[in-house]
Amino acid sequence: MHDTDAPMPDDRPDLDVMVATVGLQIKALRKQADLTLDELSRRSGVSTGLISQVERGKGNPSFASLVQIAHGLDVPIGRLLHLAEQVSPVVRAHERRSLDFHGADSANGDRYELLTPSLNGALEVLWVVTQPGHDTSATAFCHNGEEFGIVLSGVKDVYLDGVRHRLEAGDSITYSSSIPHWYVNPGDEPATSIWVVTPPSW
Repeated sequence: MHDTDAPMPDDRPDLDVMVATVGLQIKALRKQADLTLDELSRRSGVSTGLISQVERGKGNPSFASLVQIAHGLDVPIGRLLHLAEQVSPVVRAHERRSLDFHGADSANGDRYELLTPSLNGALEVLWVVTQPGHDTSATAFCHNGEEFGIVLSGVKDVYLDGVRHRLEAGDSITYSSSIPHWYVNPGDEPATSIWVVTPPSW
């Protein structure tokens, strides 16, 4: 008879793999933020040696240290831990995650759906459906990164620093996200497009 309270070997997580995965995420986020180890150390209050060790998948960092590192990276602690989860690389059409932003009015039929499994990678890819009259000019967007969009159907006006670029089916556009930008559907039918943002801004 065995002790039912003792975990079986297969029930225990592989801590080495988890630490290595978290370390890769920290390093990727630090690179995205264009921070050196010393700069992240100053911002987080965690020693350069410990951060370097964690990024290389070594040691066993405390939760408090990870919270401090997340703070230094200006991301929620969950952002560091999500990569430890086994996430399918496939996103089924009926399983897309809906996002509520960019002035979308879901009651009116506007939709922003995530085509990537999560927002933890370098890319944010969105399926965007906007209804006639959709207009985000009241809240121009401006953030770090780069964007690409392609219109699949309908018409979409993309304004870059006030300059209008009209896109019809098959047209695409690429621009720096640091340029103030907003979107309008000037047509009389829904506009469907795919938008790629790096790094994720939502």
